[in-house]
Formats: sequence, structure tokens, C-alpha cells
Amino acid sequence: MVLNVVLGLLTSAIGAGLGWLAQSLRRRRRLDRTRAFFGMPAGTECLLVVNRHTGSPNANSVHRDDVSALMELAVLVNACGARPEVVVHDQVRQGLGNKAEFCLGGPSSNERTAAHLGWRLPSVRFSYRPGTPGAILVGAQEYELERNTEDTPGHSYVLLARLEPGDGGRPTFLIAGQVAVANHAAVRYLVAHQRELMDRYGTHSSFVLMLRVINPVKYGPDVVELVADVTTAATASPAPALSSGSAG
Repeated sequence: MVLNVVLGLLTSAIGAGLGWLAQSLRRRRRLDRTRAFFGMPAGTECLLVVNRHTGSPNANSVHRDDVSALMELAVLVNACGARPEVVVHDQVRQGLGNKAEFCLGGPSSNERTAAHLGWRLPSVRFSYRPGTPGAILVGAQEYELERNTEDTPGHSYVLLARLEPGDGGRPTFLIAGQVAVANHAAVRYLVAHQRELMDRYGTHSSFVLMLRVINPVKYGPDVVELVADVTTAATASPAPALSSGSAG
């Protein structure tokens, strides 16, 4: 009986140890995959590129929704064992790939975003025509902001892109929304759906997604949905403009 009890205890201890080891290995593999997807191995630095508050007369002001987005990104960076380096958008003087990067805000509030769009996503444009609510154009498709009114809940759009530099470099994540709350919503979407994105695109691929934020006035950054994968259209060379002499 004593021998049976000892064997039973020994078997339970071995089973518990193997179970703990298996869970540890799964957590380790999951963390390694997350670090590869975001380009943040332990001990490395990650750039958090801050945009400016376009509605503020102070050039150094940052919208509170963008501050919240940066805080959530900092938590993600720390979870990967990396170190966040916060840099103002007009103070960055380096190319892509040296460090993982999260670039926040549209081209009107972030010079770095404008550079990324012009180089890597040439068919993406942000329209700010007077008298219109604004739109993001991807190729021939237009995604127009809809203001909140008594009759309509309203929505805004945000472009979420992962730009892979190749040659073993670190990726850049571009989060360019029509309004600050859309930037915040895209960060939450990225963090919440990272496993789905890794399963779909792997850990070393570029992608460009269009997200829609529903009724941000009432729901803030919490209700966001995937509209389309616009990778092909966004990365295509734009059609050449017709000159005035070729109208005929």
C-alpha cells in the first residue's frame, strides 16, 4: 500500500511537472511569435512616433486619444521585453528597418506618416477638401468620414499597415486615422487581433487594412470593424495623371 501511494504521488508530480513544462513552452513559443511579428526581440528599442494635435495652436500638443494609444503601445512593447523610445514626428531622422516602429496619425499631423505613404503606399491619399468631412482614398476607392448627427451614429476610418522592410529588418506599423479616436481604435484592434493577423499574414509579411470606427462620439475607440484588406490597391503605383494636352 505504501508503495502504491508513493508511486501515485510520484506519477502525479511527474504529470504536473510535464503539464507545467508544456504550458511554459507554449507561452514561450507564443511570446517568440509575438516578438517576431512586432519586430521586438527582448532588449531591443522600439520607436513610438508621436503626431501633433492639429486642433491645437501649440505645435507640441498631442491629442488625449493619441496619448492613450501611445500608452497602450508602451504596454505592448514592455510585454515583449523591448524598450519604447517616444519621438516627435518631425524629429525622426532614420530609415525603416533599424528599429521596430509604430507611427501614429495621418499625414496632416505626422510628417513621418506622409513619408511612409509616399514611399511604400503610393496609392493612398488623405483628402481634406474644404466643405467635406474628409476621406481616405485607396486607389479608386473612397472611404469618407461620416459626422455624428441626431439621425446617424457616424463613423470614421483608419488605415492599419504593417510594412516589412526585408533583409531581416524590423517592421513599421502605420496607424493613420481620420481622427485621433480612430488611431486609438486601431491600436486596440491590433493588440486584440494580433494572433488572427499572425495566422493570416505570418510574422514577416506586409499588409494594409482599412478599419471603420462606429459612432466614436458615443462609443469611443471600442467598436471597430475590419472593412477590407487593401494591400494590393495601396501598394500599386498610382495611375499617371493626364496632361491638359492629352484630353482629346
